[in-house]
Amino acid sequence: MSKEVISDKQAATLVTVFLIGSTLILGTAAQAENDMWISIILGVIITIPIYLIYSRILSLFPEKDIFEISEQVLGKLMGKAMGLLHIWFAFHLGALVLRNYGEFINVLALTATPIIMPMAMFIFICIWGVKLGIEVLGRWAELFALVLFGLLIIFAFLVIPEMKLENIIPVLYNGIAPVIDGAFSAFAFPFGEAVVFLSVFGSLKNSKSAYKVYFSGLLISGVTIMYVLIRNVAVLGSNQLKLLYFPSYAAIARIDIGTFLQRLEIVVAIIFLIAVFIKICICLLAACIGITKIFKLKDYRKIVTPIGLLMLNLSYLVYDSTMEMFDWVTNFWLYYAFPFQVILPIIIWIACEWQSRKTKTKMS
Repeated sequence: MSKEVISDKQAATLVTVFLIGSTLILGTAAQAENDMWISIILGVIITIPIYLIYSRILSLFPEKDIFEISEQVLGKLMGKAMGLLHIWFAFHLGALVLRNYGEFINVLALTATPIIMPMAMFIFICIWGVKLGIEVLGRWAELFALVLFGLLIIFAFLVIPEMKLENIIPVLYNGIAPVIDGAFSAFAFPFGEAVVFLSVFGSLKNSKSAYKVYFSGLLISGVTIMYVLIRNVAVLGSNQLKLLYFPSYAAIARIDIGTFLQRLEIVVAIIFLIAVFIKICICLLAACIGITKIFKLKDYRKIVTPIGLLMLNLSYLVYDSTMEMFDWVTNFWLYYAFPFQVILPIIIWIACEWQSRKTKTKMS
């Protein structure tokens, strides 16, 4: 299998769109209510040391992914165990995001259609995308990111007449505790989910680029998510926001300019599809690469279809209702994801540093 390589710009775009992903529709840091934007700022700050760890791991072992690195620094048995945990997280995250898409379509558009149908159609598109490889996904993300951000900028101006400053103030009315809770929620969803890229960034041209790629993605996505949350609160108000499953969709639906610019919420669905496509593809790609490396297969493309169909099955079974999905994201995801996003990378990082110093000592 030939080596796949992506540019720093393409990698940063993939990280940005991945982090935006389903956050634009589902929102995050709901605990903070009208102070959600402060939680995003704190969430970005909390994320910085974790991204330094992710980047350091990749820079210490150029052109290798987390599965190869784990086996090298932890030994074959422990390394494979770590690899299996990373595979599960990527696989599970992809299934959850696919279900986010299914619920969005089912609640707002195809209410009488079994939820499995739109999810099945979408996963086959994602399977096709993953089989084309990370290089094609990088170029695709680079192109459609222009569409995504172009639409967001247009909406930023069109929605101004519907925004009310009084919905955002007073700041910290409920104290700092909800803001801190919201910051950790924002870290878990979406920022910490970028741990998945440890599985695919063996494709970077320069291992030192990991720092630039991760932090470019964090900065751009953080600013974008903060703006979207401010917009949603300013348009809808925190009280109404708590009652809606998909606040961005409802906020853009308020745009009504004359009689010729209405029903623009369909464009929100287009933005959502672009971002979610990339997120599911990266999760599916990471899981397939991991399985290929652990079980010594020749080409990950040969297992993309069965793994994608398994992901579809899990996404269908994982929740019983839309309410259960949002309850999981709000109350449980932080605690479930923490070991995968923080503890396991720290263990691998410590082992990498020890191995690196040991190698330097021998050479000297």
